[in-house]
Amino acid sequence: MPSNQIAFSKINESKADFDHIYHQPDPREYFRVLCGLDYVIPELARVPFQAIFDALRATRGPRLKIADLGCSYGVNASLLRYPLDLARLTRRYSSPDMQRVDATTLAELDKNYFRSWPSQHEDMFVGIDTSLLAVQYALQTGLIEAAVTTNLEQREPTASEIGVLRGLNIVISTGCIGYTTEKSLRRILCAQGPQPLPWVASLVLRMFPYDSIAAELARFGLVTEKLEGVTFVQRRFHSAEEFDQSMALLEGRGIDPTGKEAEGLLHAELYLSRPAAETGKKLQEIVSITSGAHRRYGRRFVKDSLGAAKLIN
Repeated sequence: MPSNQIAFSKINESKADFDHIYHQPDPREYFRVLCGLDYVIPELARVPFQAIFDALRATRGPRLKIADLGCSYGVNASLLRYPLDLARLTRRYSSPDMQRVDATTLAELDKNYFRSWPSQHEDMFVGIDTSLLAVQYALQTGLIEAAVTTNLEQREPTASEIGVLRGLNIVISTGCIGYTTEKSLRRILCAQGPQPLPWVASLVLRMFPYDSIAAELARFGLVTEKLEGVTFVQRRFHSAEEFDQSMALLEGRGIDPTGKEAEGLLHAELYLSRPAAETGKKLQEIVSITSGAHRRYGRRFVKDSLGAAKLIN
């Protein structure tokens, strides 16, 4: 196994395991568990992603073909396509009325619910995820138009999936880097036709190194920039153990968690990779955002004066 995959595997061992929430027939458990930990990164991603989409439309046309790597139930698509936010969706899925319906009924209700909102653009979303139930739900509700469910870390996409992937304008991700490596991105880029390669916009937790992925993208002629001086909150730490292990990983990589993870919140950084011919405008000029660090969060683990985990309100 390549060294970076070994590193990613070790880092993932330090994180809380939420695999079960992606194998449900609907997103109710996803919202219950993750939003219970103030999971906010899909919402924070909306502003920089929309700015990047606008910059991309200037060269690629008004209707983009967007691949969401690790799409799960289509949450990114819902926030990028409609004037919705995570708080509204969380209230919807946690309401007593929604708890009483089965998954099939909920999918039909959601299909009509999302269609009742004005779409903010005509972009097409392709979901890439191995969680079959989650992808099926995103397709049923119309949040994504097509999907790739092959594990691209292990296998090439099928012939039909190559057709789905061809002609992408951009690949986005909001937290799956680490579970996903350059292997998946290589296979996505190899599926493209003669048109310009897609941009790649990734929000990456700070504990995961991005250099091996940037190096692979460079082999395809994509130039990678990091948005300097800005981080994006993902969620609160799930436990003292996850907090302590994450602190050790960050400090082992020489990353100072002061004011960020040490305050009880996982932070991600934004990377954008583009063909060299389309890098005229710097990422810092394209994106203007706020990080989410000053939101009100629930009880979280922070570092005390001795460096141990302490729970605060």
